[in-house]
Amino acid sequence: MLTFVFYMKKIGFLSFGHWSNHPSYQTRTAGDTLLQSIDLAVAAEEIGVDGAYFRVHHFARQLASPFPLLSAIGAKTSKIEIGTGVIDMRYENPLYMLEDAGAADLISGGRLQLGISRGSPEQVIEGWRYFGYEPEEGETDAEMGRRKALEFLDKLKGKGFAEPNPNPMFPNPPGLLRLEPHSEGLQERIWWGAASDATAVWAAENGMNLQSSTLKFDESGKPFHIQQAEQIRAYKEAWKKAGHQREPRVSVSRSIFALVTEQDRYYFGQQGKSADSFGYIEPEKRAVFGKSYAAEPDQLIKELAQDEAIQEADTLLLTIPNTLGVDYNVHVLSAILEHVAPALGWR
Repeated sequence: MLTFVFYMKKIGFLSFGHWSNHPSYQTRTAGDTLLQSIDLAVAAEEIGVDGAYFRVHHFARQLASPFPLLSAIGAKTSKIEIGTGVIDMRYENPLYMLEDAGAADLISGGRLQLGISRGSPEQVIEGWRYFGYEPEEGETDAEMGRRKALEFLDKLKGKGFAEPNPNPMFPNPPGLLRLEPHSEGLQERIWWGAASDATAVWAAENGMNLQSSTLKFDESGKPFHIQQAEQIRAYKEAWKKAGHQREPRVSVSRSIFALVTEQDRYYFGQQGKSADSFGYIEPEKRAVFGKSYAAEPDQLIKELAQDEAIQEADTLLLTIPNTLGVDYNVHVLSAILEHVAPALGWR
């Protein structure tokens, strides 16, 4: 077997949490998806997967409210990281979110890895307005999302900011009050999902880890993995210039399938022929979409060894077909851990 020398990596899964009343789906309802997500996280921990991450999409038959799910997983596991990729901050009340995040992190014993961002293209027009949020005068919705993110980060420091009631129901500690429950250390486990080089640099300047997905805005016409690697390098340089006192973390997402059974070949055999694609996810914003990887293990190892962005990242999130059920997804993850990761030095 071919062996390549790369850095050890954390390997997690990323679920979109789809459901539909479709005869081929194991997730017919929202309840199916939520309960199977918990079962998959428990099983993934048992086989040595490092992280269970979930997408957040509103107005869709997909996972939307992450904190009840993350808290449930945190209570039933002991080692696996639990996270999001990503929470759209345009829809959030930063203070209420801080309470939810603090509770989920404490329940899990400090394993929350919270991915936040401006979010992806929406199912409805300006959906955040239905949640009661409006950009300020002269502000775009993207700027509103970043403003809310900075407020969330600021309050996450745990410093008091609210004037106490002189006649409270319960005794107060001296000074201004902070939100509770406060989870010490969570501030270092906030990630920003960046679709451009500029927002990656902004994330570094503001002390957030970096999540980079299977697409980014096309800024050079180069292959996806090269553009993404350049984005990560720009982020790391900005982090260094900002003078932060800890090492940042960087994750990339990939669709990777090791074809080791006939069922694998039936489901994903054609995906191995995919290539990067260019298109528009929003008007006037051209994006590059990374290809899927699907091949026999030896071929997969050769292809992944050429992916520059994976080399630059310390965490790899494997997108999974959650609608195929828990058992098959455990197989998908096991195949990567057993047949691919060791040869690439990830394990």
